[in-house]
Amino acid sequence: MIIKKIFNFYINSSLHVAFAVVAFTVITYYNFRIPLDYDLLVFIFFGTITGYNFIKYAPIAKFHHSSLSNNLKAIQIFSFVIFTGLIITLFLQGAEVLFTSAILGLFTLFYAFPFFGKQRKLRDVPGLKIFIISFVVAGVTVLLPLVDKENFPFRDHIIDFIQRCIIAMVLILPFEIRDMEKDDTQLSTIPQKIGVARTKLFGYIMILAFILMEFMKSNIHSPYLISLFLLGILSFIFLKRSSVEQEEYFASFWVEAAPWFWLGILWTLDYII
Repeated sequence: MIIKKIFNFYINSSLHVAFAVVAFTVITYYNFRIPLDYDLLVFIFFGTITGYNFIKYAPIAKFHHSSLSNNLKAIQIFSFVIFTGLIITLFLQGAEVLFTSAILGLFTLFYAFPFFGKQRKLRDVPGLKIFIISFVVAGVTVLLPLVDKENFPFRDHIIDFIQRCIIAMVLILPFEIRDMEKDDTQLSTIPQKIGVARTKLFGYIMILAFILMEFMKSNIHSPYLISLFLLGILSFIFLKRSSVEQEEYFASFWVEAAPWFWLGILWTLDYII
């Protein structure tokens, strides 16, 4: 019982998401053979938790503060501590990282709350949800590590960014399939618009594009290419097994852990080959 409560806190506090985003970022460093910037990784870890919890829990806290459960209050306290850490690590970043983070932060802010006096949030724009999330994830995990680097082909930067958008989108689809009957119909998520079967077909096509785009790069590393292909297979399996009635932690833990599987595969292959 206690273990399950701890595990649920781990999932609900966005720790699992943050570790996944950090794994994606490490993969970018690994792919471009750049030494890890631990200050940036900690900044991204804190920023991910702050951003996700802000989106998920700020509206609830605003209107139901007095009736919050003990779990949500614990997450609030945890998020405040993490936010404090984010502010500290903010001063360790360069101007390019801060500028790019500010832009991505605005997308996060306007995703959760109305903007420019309008009543609608970016989240409420039909069909836009998955694209906003995948864009921000790609921005954080590809642009931030590379934004101040000049020794790599710009085309490879762009291709890597698009690939990351694609795979993030594919990994979001199991969540959208799971929530298609719970989500507001005005969101017009992909499963709501085209159904589960066509959503899966769309995801399979995206996986194929994700893999084929690697051959457009000027520098191709064999371990990375093989790991990309294996991640494509894993993503295909996750998507194929997705349904409205899912196991409790199928999407929130296993699908969310895909970046760590990818990183583990990449490390293993790089050691072997």
